[in-house]
Amino acid sequence: MYLGKSIRLERIFNRNTHKTIIVPLDHGVSVGPIHGLVDLRDTVNKVAEGGANAVLMHKGIPRRSHRGRGRDIGLIIHLSASSNLSPYPNTKTLVGSVEDAIRLGADAVSFHLNLGDEAERHMLKELGQIATSADDWGMPLLAMVYARGPKVKSEYDPEVVRHCARLAEELGADVVKVPYTGNIETFHEVVEGCAIPVVIAGGPRMENDRDILQMAYDANQAGGAGLSVGRNIFQAKEPSLLVKALHGIIHENQTVEQAITILEH
Repeated sequence: MYLGKSIRLERIFNRNTHKTIIVPLDHGVSVGPIHGLVDLRDTVNKVAEGGANAVLMHKGIPRRSHRGRGRDIGLIIHLSASSNLSPYPNTKTLVGSVEDAIRLGADAVSFHLNLGDEAERHMLKELGQIATSADDWGMPLLAMVYARGPKVKSEYDPEVVRHCARLAEELGADVVKVPYTGNIETFHEVVEGCAIPVVIAGGPRMENDRDILQMAYDANQAGGAGLSVGRNIFQAKEPSLLVKALHGIIHENQTVEQAITILEH
């Protein structure tokens, strides 16, 4: 691995635990300016103060979210998109480049791929191209890989998630984001079948903070490399406290009961 890529990875991963807490803020393209994504400087400040390692956003957003003060936080630029207004929302299109990310001072890039979609072949081609470009520049690549299509019965099926994670590794990603399979044993199998760090997605809004803490704890016990959670963090009542509690689990090996006390302060 190039030294530049190693240095950038240390900006989005804790260099002692080799794990990460990423907060995606890219939802504006798919669903618009939902709660938590209107005042982006405030949101970034809250998650940074809580101890998040990085935020993830599209290339036009850093200009309205860069704070110039407060705690530093890593930046990942997302390079693919689709909107929920489209008849094909699972078909992601390349909308940026590694060079865009470099100009913005980013520490990594990300690309979303939905296996099983009718346009899978186009997304695979674009992921391969981005992986080559990212490697040329020494830029880490996070691949978000889900299984969503006519032949997919459940995107949480352990064998399906294992396939998603392995595909990301084989096509040159440095980190992969996949759905959590629901229990420690099956997610451990996902991690075992993939030689790059595996982080879990947050998914839809959960009923309470304990649920997200429990999922983070279980994935951590299974050998996961952390999490990439958006709405469950930036739409939380106290985003900073929730990130701090998650930091305790991911980076300090705290239990759910220990972490939950942080939210009670």
